[in-house]
Amino acid sequence: MFWSEGTVRLPRILASALLVLALALPVSPAYAAGLAETVQKLASGGFSKKARIVGAIAETKHSRAIPVIEALRDGRLYLRKKDKRVFIVRRDGETASLIDPETGKSAGTVDARTLKKIRVNNKLRRAIRAALGSLTLASPDVAKRLAAADSIFKSQDAGALPALAAAIKAEQDPTVLRAFREAKAAATLAGPGDDSAKLSAVAVLLDRGDRDALVLLTQTAAAGDGPLHKAAGMAAAQIESALAAWGGAQNVMYGLSLGSVLLLAAIGLAITFGVMGVINMAHGEMVMIGAYTTFVVQDVIRSSAPNLFDYSLLIALPLAFLIAGGVGIAIERGIIRWLYGRPLETLLATWGLSLVLQQAVRSIFGPTNREVGNPSWMEGAAAIGGLTITYNRLWIILFALVVFAVLLIFLKRTTFGLQMRAVTQNRQMAGAMGIRTGRIDALTFGLGSGIAGIAGVALSQIDNVSPNLGQSYIIDSFMVVVFGGVGNLWGTLVGAMTLGVANKFLEPYAGAVLAKILVLVFIILFIQKKPRGLFALKGRAVET
Repeated sequence: MFWSEGTVRLPRILASALLVLALALPVSPAYAAGLAETVQKLASGGFSKKARIVGAIAETKHSRAIPVIEALRDGRLYLRKKDKRVFIVRRDGETASLIDPETGKSAGTVDARTLKKIRVNNKLRRAIRAALGSLTLASPDVAKRLAAADSIFKSQDAGALPALAAAIKAEQDPTVLRAFREAKAAATLAGPGDDSAKLSAVAVLLDRGDRDALVLLTQTAAAGDGPLHKAAGMAAAQIESALAAWGGAQNVMYGLSLGSVLLLAAIGLAITFGVMGVINMAHGEMVMIGAYTTFVVQDVIRSSAPNLFDYSLLIALPLAFLIAGGVGIAIERGIIRWLYGRPLETLLATWGLSLVLQQAVRSIFGPTNREVGNPSWMEGAAAIGGLTITYNRLWIILFALVVFAVLLIFLKRTTFGLQMRAVTQNRQMAGAMGIRTGRIDALTFGLGSGIAGIAGVALSQIDNVSPNLGQSYIIDSFMVVVFGGVGNLWGTLVGAMTLGVANKFLEPYAGAVLAKILVLVFIILFIQKKPRGLFALKGRAVET
């Protein structure tokens, strides 16, 4: 005699044991036939019999076993009334499409009223879940096995322990094997069993060491006061400490990433502001020009040579430098040269110019964001312990440092760099020595604008390319330059990284907006004590 739905409700543990026994015991000859014959047996019998048939379907290891069991779970397995045959069904109103459960091929369409759904209850659902778990744990697809282990870990299904034990014995892949053992540990803690097995499970979860493991161990520790619960509490405390350390490392990584963005945006401004004392409010628009140059390059490549897309940034970098640098020289020759010594007027003029450039871009490209893609070598992320590093951010950090090093060498080892430093330190004496200070001013402004252009190429990979792109970085750039020391590249590097890391450590406690405000307040207080910043330039002109 079989139990029917609603008559006798077995305790959960007893029901799980029966289901496990049904899947673990050898299949009797009555259920040992092929998939088609076994599926047809679902046409009759109570829920207990159907639970054993589900186990028999799983034992066939047929490629169609999972779709059949999933169809039963989802209410898509039907019985045709006239001949008692079982089909997977796709309903469309009053019409039903029949699918052969063994072949997966169409078996025609019928009136939905000629079919009867094969119903399930909670006990049968548990049998279905256990069967699917055993099948996916033995799947030849590594991704499916990992997904099955993750599902068991999150559900803590003690009914899956026998299937997990069998899967662990057969598994060869070390990554999957570890996932199986962690899933078994989670299920062991949730299910019945002796404390020795559960203590071993605590050790496995401690080795896993992530937040999911912390939640399970915290729940176990809160459930009592025995040796098991104390061990779980100690393990949870260790994981919490480790996660806090990794969280600090992650904040440092985020801070360096933000600092590299600020460095790229500010390094050109440090040159122009330091040499000429010009408050260039259009500097952000040079960044914007570089980003739109990247968009145009990628747009042309997509339409004419898609196979070159991975090289699009390498093509865009020199173009962005030349275009932004040319615009910078034109600005200096056409506007800035007439306003030296009048900082307020240069501020107003360059602010007006920034509005003109933004509107010009809106007229040419439109006001909406433009799509700029990541090359394949900038996609994805790497995990080091509890630290996640995205490749696009990592490349930008490296790129910022390379730009800084190349610019430093250029300024230290070339004639132009020597002349530029001379003009920075004492403009009158440099002019008396025959240096054409006007030409140096124009080239310096072009150099700073060109660097802002290549900063735009990098920023296009992590930010929206829009007419307002530059405005997001202009204030931060000025803060970096003032904090590090006007015109000092080392000061710009230290200032950018310091402010980036400080901002990321403040954000979890104060929020993104308040964190920026606190950083600004800090800089205001700092320059009261050191008006020239961390690394002040020296020279007669600077001193005066």
